[in-house]
Amino acid sequence: MADVILKPIGNFDLTVEAEDITPDNFAGKSADEIRKILIWQAPAQFPISDFFTVEGNGGSSAEDTTIIVDGNVPRVKRIGEKMTAGKIVIKGSAGMHVGSAMTGGEIIVEGDAESWAGMEMKGGSIHIKGNAKDHIGCAYRGSWKGMSGGRITIEGNAVNQIGGGLIGGEIIINGNVENFCGIRISGGLIVVKGNAFRTVGAEMTGGTIVVGGCIERFNPGFEMTAIESDLKFNDIECPGEYKKFAGDYAIPQKGKGILYVSCDNNECL
Repeated sequence: MADVILKPIGNFDLTVEAEDITPDNFAGKSADEIRKILIWQAPAQFPISDFFTVEGNGGSSAEDTTIIVDGNVPRVKRIGEKMTAGKIVIKGSAGMHVGSAMTGGEIIVEGDAESWAGMEMKGGSIHIKGNAKDHIGCAYRGSWKGMSGGRITIEGNAVNQIGGGLIGGEIIINGNVENFCGIRISGGLIVVKGNAFRTVGAEMTGGTIVVGGCIERFNPGFEMTAIESDLKFNDIECPGEYKKFAGDYAIPQKGKGILYVSCDNNECL
């Protein structure tokens, strides 16, 4: 495995569009060739070397290439977009759209991530060790189909519309979420180990959502069907007792999704 190390040095007052920072694009290139790759900032393109120092050559293939971004890059968007293989490690926080539409490989963000991480992701894995913002694994504006494969893991909290339009894949959040988690999902799995504020699973017609904490404002379109204990989805374990709901019955004449809610933390339901 060949390592390419990017260390941020540039002026990021205007955000940088860096969809070419992927193992696919770095594979087979020398450090000097990587420095010359053009990326966008506002209406112009500049070489990567204007923003990062570059050490190391790409591997013989994307699968053999690891990119290490050695610093915080919250103003750099689209790192890892559409990557198919290999690995990216961001030793800090990441900008918007990290891992969007990726189909394979692995991304590790050691800090926080901005909105739209894993947008319409099809495969691979994203592991965010800090917090994330809105629209994780979501469908893009005007689309009904979000993430369809792969796994996103968030160690901290996330905010709004997590997994919107999910049709496959898995999103695991160890902390809390806020509004519209799992809106319009038709497949896949979302596990929230902390609390959710409101409208979990609104307009869902399939898929599964698990909330291990408290839902402060429960969606009225769900009907309780059973109580189950110690849930397990492949290697994802959710210990404890859960109330099982079907819904969202606000969407008539369509299949229903499953919402599991912790019994201990939602006694009023």
